[in-house]
Amino acid sequence: MDADSQKNHLKAYGITYWTLEKQLKVKWLLNYRGGSFLLPDTESIQKECQIRGVSFEIISNTMAETILEEISSPSKNMEAVVLEKAPKIAVYTPSGKQPWDDAVTMVLQYAEIPYETVYDEEVLNDNLLLYDWLHLHHEDFTGQYGKFYGMYRAYSWYINEKKSAEALAAKLGYDKVSQAKLAVALKIRDYVIGGGFMFAMCSATDSFDIALSAEGLDICEPMFDGDGSEAGYQNKIDYSKTFAFKDFTLERSPLIYEFSSIDMTRKRNVSKTTDYFSLMEFSAKWDPIPTMLCQNHTALVKGFMGQTTSFTREEIKSNVLVMGETKMNGEAKYIHGIKGKGFFTFYGGHDPEDYQHRVGDAKTELDLHPTSPGYRLILNNVLFPAARKKKQKT
Repeated sequence: MDADSQKNHLKAYGITYWTLEKQLKVKWLLNYRGGSFLLPDTESIQKECQIRGVSFEIISNTMAETILEEISSPSKNMEAVVLEKAPKIAVYTPSGKQPWDDAVTMVLQYAEIPYETVYDEEVLNDNLLLYDWLHLHHEDFTGQYGKFYGMYRAYSWYINEKKSAEALAAKLGYDKVSQAKLAVALKIRDYVIGGGFMFAMCSATDSFDIALSAEGLDICEPMFDGDGSEAGYQNKIDYSKTFAFKDFTLERSPLIYEFSSIDMTRKRNVSKTTDYFSLMEFSAKWDPIPTMLCQNHTALVKGFMGQTTSFTREEIKSNVLVMGETKMNGEAKYIHGIKGKGFFTFYGGHDPEDYQHRVGDAKTELDLHPTSPGYRLILNNVLFPAARKKKQKT
C-alpha cells in the first residue's frame, strides 16, 4: 500500500473487505509499506485483485514470517493488527439523495464495499443495533435545513426538502423538524455509547454536537420552525453533552451559511495551492487505533472545503485526539474520540477530490483518483471495526 507499488489504493480496501466476507482473516501491517494488507494466498483472491486492478505481491511463508518478525521488533514503529470480520455498514442518508452527493457512498461503491442506507425512521426504530459502523451524511441535526436559507430559499429543491423534512417529522410524531432531528441525534449518541462506531463528515460533525448541546432549547429562527428562538440561548448551551466540541458560539443569523464558531471556513486564510493538512504519527504498538486511522502512503494530504471545512483547535475537547491538522491556521481536519464503549471520527470537508464542492457541481469520478490519500482516510475508518480488540491492561 505504499505510493510506488499500489495502482489502486481504494479498491485494495474492497479486496480486503471481500476477503473478510469469505471468513478469512487478514493482517493489517500498520506503518509497513504504507499500511499494507497481508492476505491468505488463494487463487480466488489473486483473480479478484486482477479483475479490480489492485496491485499485489505473492510472498512465501518464510518471507511473511520475516516481515512479521521485523514488525514485532520494539525498535520499529509498526504493528500487525488482525482483521477478523467484515463490519456491517450503514449510511445515514435520505432516500432521494444520489450516491455522489456524499464522499463516503461514492468511495464505498468504488471500492465495492456493501452498505445499507438508513434515515430518521430506521434510527428511531433502533435499527442501528444491526450495524457495526454508521456514517452521517452531509446533514443538519439542528433543524435549520443546512443554513441554506440565505442563498437558496427561493430554489425549488430547498422548498421541496423543507416540505419533505416537515412531513417526515410529523409522521414520526414531532411538531418540528428540530425536535425530530434531536431525537435522531440522541439515538445515534446512544448507539455510540453502546459500542458503535460513528464516522461523520462536513456539517454532520458540528451540527450533531450542536444539537446535543442545545437539547431542550429552541435555537431556530421563525423561517425554520414557525416561531422565535429562545431568548439568551447561547448562555444555556450545555457543552458537557457534546462528543468533540466545547466553548463554541452559535451563528444566530439565518442569512449566514454557518452554524457556529467551530468551523474554520470563514476564518481560514489559505490558498488552494498551499492547502494541505498533515497526519500525526502515533505509536503503532501503544496507540494502534489512531495509527490504523492514519494509515496512508503520504503524511501530507490535500485540503478540501465543505460547509464545515475544519475545526477550530481551541474548541476541541482535551480528551479528543487530533489526527490531522493544518498548524499554520490552528485548525484540525481529522479528529477521533471515545464515547462510552464506542468510537467516533469527525473529518472536515465534503469531498477529498473536489476542492470547493458547490450545489449542482458535477460528481467526482474516482476512476481518476484511485490512489487518493484523502479518500483512504475514509476507508481506514470503514475497516477499523474489523480489528480484533486487544484486552486492555489493568
